[in-house]
Amino acid sequence: MSRPVLTVAVVGHTNTGKTSLLRTLTRDIGFGEVSDRPATTRHVEGTAVLLAGKKVIELFDTPGLEDSIGLLDRLDEAGGHRAEGLGEIRKFLKSADASGRFAQEAKAIRQVLASDIALYVVDARDRVLGKHRDELEILARCAVPVVPVLNFTADPAAGVATWRDHLSRVNMHAVAEFDTVVVDESSEQRLYEKMRSLLDRHEKVFADLIRDRRDQREALVRSSAELIADLLLDVAAHVVPVAVDQSKEMSTAMEALRKRVCDREQRCVDELLGLHRFRPEDCRPENLPTVDGQWGLDLFSPQALSQFGIRAGGGAAAGAVVGLMVDAMTGGASLGAATMAGAAIGGLLVGAHGKRLIRRVQGLTELRCDDPTLRLLALRQCALVRALLRRGHAAVEPTKSPSPRRSTLPKRPPRLPPALEQARVKPNWSRLESAAGSRIAASDPARRTAQEKLSGLIAGIIERPGEGPIEFP
Repeated sequence: MSRPVLTVAVVGHTNTGKTSLLRTLTRDIGFGEVSDRPATTRHVEGTAVLLAGKKVIELFDTPGLEDSIGLLDRLDEAGGHRAEGLGEIRKFLKSADASGRFAQEAKAIRQVLASDIALYVVDARDRVLGKHRDELEILARCAVPVVPVLNFTADPAAGVATWRDHLSRVNMHAVAEFDTVVVDESSEQRLYEKMRSLLDRHEKVFADLIRDRRDQREALVRSSAELIADLLLDVAAHVVPVAVDQSKEMSTAMEALRKRVCDREQRCVDELLGLHRFRPEDCRPENLPTVDGQWGLDLFSPQALSQFGIRAGGGAAAGAVVGLMVDAMTGGASLGAATMAGAAIGGLLVGAHGKRLIRRVQGLTELRCDDPTLRLLALRQCALVRALLRRGHAAVEPTKSPSPRRSTLPKRPPRLPPALEQARVKPNWSRLESAAGSRIAASDPARRTAQEKLSGLIAGIIERPGEGPIEFP
């Protein structure tokens, strides 16, 4: 059995955010034209809300009611009053005035009469004026259920209480608050509940739609977390071998690493924007900061040594331990001799760990992103997703990708999540260098498992209640 299609007329005074409301409800940033100029919408335009791929609500954007005072005077002069309002409205629509002086109002009224319900959009920052009272009187004469929608309620100048008081005095109590720029996660549900209270026959449609929107949001958070986890694994696993005593080579390699990571972060930002149905220009990210002018220098990974049962406190200790290990493996041969016998040693040491030990013996170090950089990447992306979840699709100003400063992080932050610790010793998990590496990383079941665990942690961070600082992990 197919669901009935509900028709909704979106009406109100000029420039109150009618088109913005439709953009946000349909997640369609390209619908109509959003502008500060009055009377941007000149004709009735339609769009739809889908449920399981099928149209369940048709929404119609209407021209602004530019001269409601004059129209109400016209209706009253013709002998109309509330008891006979609908008949008088229909007479008006057949008159010359409906295609002349009041053509814009006539377009909106025709759509109201053809709809199941009307959403009367109010800019809550405006004072209650005579024009608003007249608009509500005209809508009342159309004999169609009306839900007033208070827009821009997040603005400090919004007079929500004043508007609610006025609307209650004209017997309109099913009022919804729906800011089309800063969206509260439950505001859409409350709007549908207000509409449902006036349209019993569409009860199931609204119940299904509310549940679907909740499921969509959960899926959006999960998918966002997966993208962030993928970014962090790529960056955590990436290493660049470089000669210790070649400062120019070190500087070049460090800048190349920085660019790779910044490009990878930007790709993640673009993917998040696309997932949330925004455009690349809707976000303005900041650059990653550095620490003491350096960017992720790690002489040797203690995590790699721990795979051999070795604990080391830093690069110097790690270098000493490597020397001891190589001496033991070569029967006490000098490091120079061990370097010449690199192939033989490589046969004794397994996989990536063997390569890393050989590099250390050959006077190479590993350049990588340090833990604070990874932490910053995670925090920035989580904060961005939070911002996108609250961003209406009618917002005009770009979202600024938040960037917590290293100075605000604890001096002794907790260890990174196990999935990132694991990535530190899995350079084949990174896809920052080559397409071949991407294919290998994508096919690694251990990496997929790590991504699943990490994304679960990140989803919890995104959904953590409150507006306080985001901590990771």
